[in-house]
Order: sequence, then C-alpha cells, then structure tokens
Amino acid sequence: MTKSTPSRRTWLWVGVAFVAGLVIMAGVAALLVNIQSRMNESKMSGQIIPIAENELDPAVWGQNYPRQYDTFKKTQIDGNRTPYGGSDPYNKLEAYPILKRVWNGYAFAVDFNEERGHFYALIDQKETKRQEVVKQPAACANCHAAESPQLIAQMGWEAFNGTPYKEIQDQFHLGSSCADCHDPKTMELRITRPAFINAMTKRGVDLSTATRQEMRTYVCAQCHVEYYFQGDNKVLTFPWEKGLQIDNIIDYYNEYGFKDWTHAETGAPMLKAQHPEFETYSTSLHYRSGVACADCHMPYMRDGATKVSDHWLRSPLDNVNQACQTCHKIDEQALKDRITIIQNNTAQLLRTTEGALGDLIDTLAAAKQAGLTDEQLAEAQQMHREASMRYDFVMSENSTGFHSPQEAARSLGIAIDTARKGQLIAERLMMGRESAAK
Repeated sequence: MTKSTPSRRTWLWVGVAFVAGLVIMAGVAALLVNIQSRMNESKMSGQIIPIAENELDPAVWGQNYPRQYDTFKKTQIDGNRTPYGGSDPYNKLEAYPILKRVWNGYAFAVDFNEERGHFYALIDQKETKRQEVVKQPAACANCHAAESPQLIAQMGWEAFNGTPYKEIQDQFHLGSSCADCHDPKTMELRITRPAFINAMTKRGVDLSTATRQEMRTYVCAQCHVEYYFQGDNKVLTFPWEKGLQIDNIIDYYNEYGFKDWTHAETGAPMLKAQHPEFETYSTSLHYRSGVACADCHMPYMRDGATKVSDHWLRSPLDNVNQACQTCHKIDEQALKDRITIIQNNTAQLLRTTEGALGDLIDTLAAAKQAGLTDEQLAEAQQMHREASMRYDFVMSENSTGFHSPQEAARSLGIAIDTARKGQLIAERLMMGRESAAK
C-alpha cells in the first residue's frame, strides 16, 4: 500500500488552526501581562508617585501603598480591649487606685490612662492632664509627633528638647507617620530618632550594619523604651550604658544620681519607668530566637497574590492566626490560654507588689511623722525607690509580663522582697526611737 498524502484542504485547516492558536496565545499573553501589571501595582513594589523627603501625611504615602495604609488607619479604632490592655483608654488610676500613692507627688498620679492606637499618639499627649500640672519639655514629643525629626534638624537636638512643650505644640500636627520608619525613596526601614542612635552608639552597636530583621525591632525601639530627660536642657536619654535589664538601669540612675521626683509621703528620691517594651523583650526567648517586634505586632498577611505587612499595630491576641500560628503549630485557643496564664500570673504578682509598696509607704510616712529624719531613713527610702522602680518597670510595660515572663516575675519578686526589707528597717528605726524616748 502507498502512503496517503494530506489534501490541500487539510493543510488549509491546519494553517487556520495554527494561526488561530497564535492569536489565542497572543491574547492570553496580553491578558497575563495586563494582569501581572495590575498585580505589580497592587503589590506596591514600586512607587507610583514620588514621595517628598519631608512628606509626613500617611494619606499621601497611602496612594502608593493602599493596603498598608488601610490597615494603618485601623489604629484609630477605639474600644478593642484584651484582658490587660488594648485600645480602650480606660482610667488606670481608677482601675488600680494604689497608683495614686505609688506616684504620689508626680504628674502620673493625676492622669494615667491605657494607651490607645498609634493614631492617637499626639492627640492623647496634647490632651493629658499631666500637661496642666507640669511644665513639660518638647523632649516629650520626640516620639509623639511626626514633625519632631524635622524640627530637630531645624533647631538642633538640645534646643528642641529643652524648649517648653507649650511653646512649640502648635507645630505638632501628626502623631505616627510612615516617615517615622521608612525612607520615602526606597521604603527601606530607617531610624529617625536621635536618642536611639545615641544610646546604641554608646553601647557599641553600629546601626549601619543592622539586618532587616533587626531593623524590624529597632524601628519600634526608637520609642517603646525607658528614658529620662538629662540635665537642664532636658535631653532625651536612654539609660542603657550599663545594659538593658532593670538591674543595669537602676545602677545607672543611682550612679548618675538622677531622680524623677521626691515622693510626697516618704521623701524618697523616686524613679518613674515609662514603657520599657524593648528592654523587657530583649531578655526573652523570642528575642534570642531572632523574632522581631513586627513579626508579632505587624505580621505578614496575604491579599490575593500579594504579601504585605499588617500595619494595624495591635495585640497579637487579636490576631493569633497570623501573629502566633505562623511559628507555633498549636491550636489557637491553646495559645490564647497560654498567654492568659502568663498575664494572670504577672497581674497577681503586680497586686502583691502593690500591697508591699503600700505597707512600705505607710511605714515610712509614719516614721517621718514620728520625727525620724531623711538621713536616718535614707536606707529605707532607697529601698522604696528601687522597689517602686522594679514594680513600675513591669506595670508600665505594655504586655503584662508576656514580652519576658521570667524577667517580669524576677523583677516583681525582688520588688516585693525589697519593699518588705525597707518596711522592716523603718519599723525598727521607729521602735528604736520609742525605746530611746522611754
């Protein structure tokens, strides 16, 4: 048999099919290119419009990065409340009345509320009653106003810090801004607050060599830290030269001879902790394992084919699936229960410490009323200072122990012991005075 050859008609249909295939493929390719182009825009991997170096308004940045901006806007949501925090600005002085005595003579005894989201950073600072009872310096605005870095560049570091807050507050308009943490040209993470740079330099840390993962903690550590105002110019300073643990920080303050105020009842030279999240977290297993603040508080999330960082900046308890279960392959409720156990235990220790501090204050006040001098009570007053600071280091840190459970328990355990020893010393001094009087 001879082979049959394709007819001319068959070849024609093959040609038509081939051309049609090419057209379809071209159409599909064009469609894919269009889809990819839109996906690239949605990924916000590049800037659609240039962002000026001095641009602070998050809404402008949000034109290029709408997903991040949409989540950041949620920081103004009010009313979210976890068992020991959230964004519900309840009055902590009413919730824990002992604080009025712990901080007696200081502005925090007048006004101390649960912090709200980053959106309110400047609003709450301007509205706090502490502004009414104390002449606060502009140094307070370093982290609460997006304009601070620009004003520092104009005025100089020391001049900015030392200027009274009331004299400069009209130049503060925005709280947290994208510019606080991101370079507008590259979107790389950056440090914008001089106090952090100064403190890390004194510790021998070269920030120029920091990895991106380290920067995902460092941008938070610019503000979520313990600090004080040094000297007459009220220069914002982080007390880290001896280390980041509470023991190191107390040693630093003792050596420097610094005090925030004199206690109205006991006459002790007191210290007030601010919000030492970074210092506390640096002692934790998570930190030593390379987990960044952003991993838990700004976890990555999927939106279609795009992966972006959640800029809601909230408690991981509100977002356990993204914040915790990425690493911990454990049931969500089991993880929540573990967090609750840690926070409940820490809260119990806080209440016990408050009882010890209250008794110490009562005893020291009675000793002074009995005629004992500050010189005679100096040792007991020093114990009041250190016990109160250790307590405050946990009380004013915004995790109720979770950032470093063992360190929080250790600090409170020593605080209780120190307070009771101070109470015992004051009681013995009073007994000695009574015996001498007989």
